[in-house]
Amino acid sequence: MTHFLKQLIRPLSVLSLSALMTMSPLAAAASQEPDVLLRDTVEGLTTKIDSRESYYKDNINELEGLVDTALKPVVDYRYIAASVMGKYFKAASPKQRTEFSKVFHDTLIGTYAKGLVSFDYAKLEVKDSEGDRRYEDQDTVYMDVIDTKGKVYPVAYSMRLRNDEWKVVNVIVNGVNLGLTFRNQFDQAMRDNGRDIDAVINGWQPDVDLDKTAAEDKGNSNS
Repeated sequence: MTHFLKQLIRPLSVLSLSALMTMSPLAAAASQEPDVLLRDTVEGLTTKIDSRESYYKDNINELEGLVDTALKPVVDYRYIAASVMGKYFKAASPKQRTEFSKVFHDTLIGTYAKGLVSFDYAKLEVKDSEGDRRYEDQDTVYMDVIDTKGKVYPVAYSMRLRNDEWKVVNVIVNGVNLGLTFRNQFDQAMRDNGRDIDAVINGWQPDVDLDKTAAEDKGNSNS
């Protein structure tokens, strides 16, 4: 796997799980279709970031604050964190569950903010939804990320309707299921730390290496 593609996946992992950054609570209302929701966020994102990459590189904390404020209405962090914890979620205490959700959130915000100003993409295209969704409270929105050389990287956002708001709960980037990848990493960290949940939470540093995850996702798709 090329260094270029690995650089793409890191910001996109956060980009996708976060449903981009320029959303308001009202824009997330169920009356707005998921594809329209994401298209609006993409346009808002490019407007805010274009031509200001150098500024944000030197003011990464400001960018993190901007991203954090914008993402809260859009991302179901607790749902994602519980999914990543997988079979260990029930064994965790309420305090540990809350702490991991916070740590997971913070690492995603930090990684996304850095990746957002380092990956040189040419275009982000959200596709129109086709046909009726299978379940009223679930949908998938597809987007293409096109680099400056014209190469296309497909992204699929898994979205869930809850309390009349659509939330991003998972994403598949270029064929790699990021939610499953993070869950596998949590499971491996638990093994490496003797099932010490606190140690795993304190040391949590998610990573995506497509050289490993493609085989891992396939082998663990039923887990």
